[in-house]
Amino acid sequence: MKVSFHYDIENFRLRDSRIIKKVIGRIISDARLKAGKIDVIITSDEKVYEINSEFLGHDYYTDIITFNYNKGNTVNGEIYISEDRVRENAREFEVSPACEIRRVIFHGFLHLCGYDDSTAGEKKKMSEMEEMYLALSYAE
Repeated sequence: MKVSFHYDIENFRLRDSRIIKKVIGRIISDARLKAGKIDVIITSDEKVYEINSEFLGHDYYTDIITFNYNKGNTVNGEIYISEDRVRENAREFEVSPACEIRRVIFHGFLHLCGYDDSTAGEKKKMSEMEEMYLALSYAE
């Protein structure tokens, strides 16, 4: 599995990338897919906003943008995560930033594995799956 973490901001690094990669492998395996090349870019609000505007035509801030480049049953893609949004969400949901970054990363990989969150039912299912993989990541 070729999952790479990149940092477009100073003073932020994942301290538990080994555990996160293990759970990512599980997400992909549970979806009966194979892992290809996936880049996770931790960046700023401004950069994610810029990408959201330029590539998706959206005029708002978001915590994550996922680009799916899957080929057949092989998962490939890019995931852009706003570290600023993750910190804000962590405060709002009263969780640690480390917990929230895991949840957001797993959310992106669920999208790459074909899950969507367009409807209330899909959001509920994705949220349940995020929580399951989050719990698994802390059991490692």
